[in-house]
Amino acid sequence: MPRRANLRSFSKINLDLRVLRKRADGFHELRTVFQTISLADGIAIEYEAARRTSLTIDDGLNIPNNLIVRAARAVLDATKTTARVHFTLVKKIPMGGGLGGGSSNAAAVLLALPMLTGKRIELAELSGLAAQLGSDVPFFLTGGTAVAVDRGTETYPLQDVSQEPILVVSSGLHVATGPAYAALKRGSGDGLTSTALSRRINSFQAFVESLFTLGSAKLASAFSANDFEPVVFGQYPQLKILSGKLWKAAGNSRMTGSGSALFALFASSEERALAEQMLKRERVFDGCRVMRANLLSRRSYQRLWRAQLAEHLDPTVKIWPPLSRYAR
Repeated sequence: MPRRANLRSFSKINLDLRVLRKRADGFHELRTVFQTISLADGIAIEYEAARRTSLTIDDGLNIPNNLIVRAARAVLDATKTTARVHFTLVKKIPMGGGLGGGSSNAAAVLLALPMLTGKRIELAELSGLAAQLGSDVPFFLTGGTAVAVDRGTETYPLQDVSQEPILVVSSGLHVATGPAYAALKRGSGDGLTSTALSRRINSFQAFVESLFTLGSAKLASAFSANDFEPVVFGQYPQLKILSGKLWKAAGNSRMTGSGSALFALFASSEERALAEQMLKRERVFDGCRVMRANLLSRRSYQRLWRAQLAEHLDPTVKIWPPLSRYAR
């Protein structure tokens, strides 16, 4: 009989993002703080053992080289399993906004499909598969608040911060990641000990310390930065205008990733509602979406994952990722 799971694939924001230098492998050395949020895509999975593997997906968007299918192939190869697997994807996370929707989708499959197959993949191996799919995919295996270094694949959990309400503003603009990095002009010869890079690292560390001390992303936002904002706002002046409107309404505004989505943090849902009303009066430009969400702690993230896989997990074993009840 087929085994089925209905998943919510949660998104992320970058509470802080610094780009240090270009590496020899062509990627960039980063320092960032990832934070999961409640804005999510929907993924339905239908799995059935078969003699030959067949992977199909309905996504309504015909996304080329979909990470969901690539992640499924990686799981089946790693577990030496053949199966028919069908996915239905309902996109709620705006694409090309720096919210990590594709990476989250991939991580969702890496977490859920081993449960359906009854095969265990240890977290270290799962993280290796995730890193091959995308720089921020490993983060979504555990969620919460985390520092990421290297090219974003090496993550270290931080203590959970308050699950504060936020507004996510999607402009509808697609910011190409490659040109955004190129515009930063971070050469491979820039040493980590240079004065400018030392300042960036020290400033990033100050933000992380304030996050730890205050326990609030909103309060710590005064110390945050995103190195992409000056160049992306220069390329897309309408984004700078939109950020200004969000700042006027909320008292803080930050872009996530290399854009183009913006977010603001609030102390209460009442404050968020007032800011949302102000944004509506400001008449942000056509195609803009204003979405409510909340910061999602690591404990909540993993609790929600256990809940949506409850039918398939072994409730007697408290490990992460959960153990499948079909495991032999």
